[in-house]
Amino acid sequence: MSRVTPISNRPSIGHNGGSLPPHSGGGGDGRGGRGSGDSMPNYGERLRRARLGLAVAIIPILMLFLSFTVAYLVWRGFLNFDLGNPTYVRTWLPVRLPWTLLLTNTAILIVSSLTIELARRDITRQAALAPVRSIPGVSLGEERNLPWLGITTVLGLLFLAGQCDVWMQLSERGFHFAGGPGASSVSFVYFLTGMHGLHLAGGTLALLFSDLAAILNRPIETRRIVVDVTAWYWHFMTGLWIYILILFSFAAR
Repeated sequence: MSRVTPISNRPSIGHNGGSLPPHSGGGGDGRGGRGSGDSMPNYGERLRRARLGLAVAIIPILMLFLSFTVAYLVWRGFLNFDLGNPTYVRTWLPVRLPWTLLLTNTAILIVSSLTIELARRDITRQAALAPVRSIPGVSLGEERNLPWLGITTVLGLLFLAGQCDVWMQLSERGFHFAGGPGASSVSFVYFLTGMHGLHLAGGTLALLFSDLAAILNRPIETRRIVVDVTAWYWHFMTGLWIYILILFSFAAR
């Protein structure tokens, strides 16, 4: 009697009559096992998650400054009753702002927003060309890239130094943070500039981290994610500062 080989134990037959090696790996879903490419980090997905995290982090900052705006609108038209004099008097007094210095700081911040955008585009291009550069025998030539990231860091520090100068000039003009006539209007100016400077200082720390990552020659895609997120945050802070200046134009009246 002849023996019948079970189908599961029979070798696979190729198109040309040869035997194919048994299939290995894969799960119950019919898909094969992880290929060598699956172990590579998905930088595109990491970038999307980082941008989403930035958007979530920006929401509380927007709510904070919107609350300051509402407080400004209330204080700007608030009337307080003076018991010594049966009339209503305004508690909001105009603040003489150093507009020349404020506009200079604004120009510095706008230029820094342009330089960080150039840095973002430059590192995005470098990340796109990185796989080509890794091919043996392929050369794309020498490129001269300006240190846009370092320039942005210096400009950010200059802006913060300029803001400190603004506070010093306000103090010299008799506008202190608390106490005295017009305390609400002065506090409004100090709070807005101070909170904006604090958040911008956080962006400057991110720039310093990016500079350090470049010096330590970290992976290009990792640096690209940090620079990209920092750039969009920096643009947001620039727009927020312009919005604050518009409010200041009313507060100075």
